[in-house]
Amino acid sequence: MSVDPTGADLKRLLAEDPGGPVVMLNLLQYRESGVSSYREYTERIGPFLAEVGGEVVYAGNLDTPLVAPDGWDWDAVLLVRYPSRQAFSAMVANPEYQKITGLRTAALDAAVLQPSTQWGLAGH
Repeated sequence: MSVDPTGADLKRLLAEDPGGPVVMLNLLQYRESGVSSYREYTERIGPFLAEVGGEVVYAGNLDTPLVAPDGWDWDAVLLVRYPSRQAFSAMVANPEYQKITGLRTAALDAAVLQPSTQWGLAGH
């Protein structure tokens, strides 16, 4: 399972943009020794988030699921709000940001990175 979005993924993200802010859901499954690498990544991402107007909404460890598909085995969840999908795309395209993405990639066995749009803004 890939843990990083591809160029095609980012093009689709922008093509399907309903407009307005986006909260990116990050479900994380660490490699055996990945926690420290991901912690370093989260410490270094702050300036890149600030530059595009993004902010961490919530970060926490996941516990035993009450209702979930078999094999649902995520270690942590991270919710990050961006003012737009374009802001997220600009951040991940930043060459300086790309220098730290290896920390995230090395830390994870699996990941979900899924945009969410607040109800009422996307016709819900």
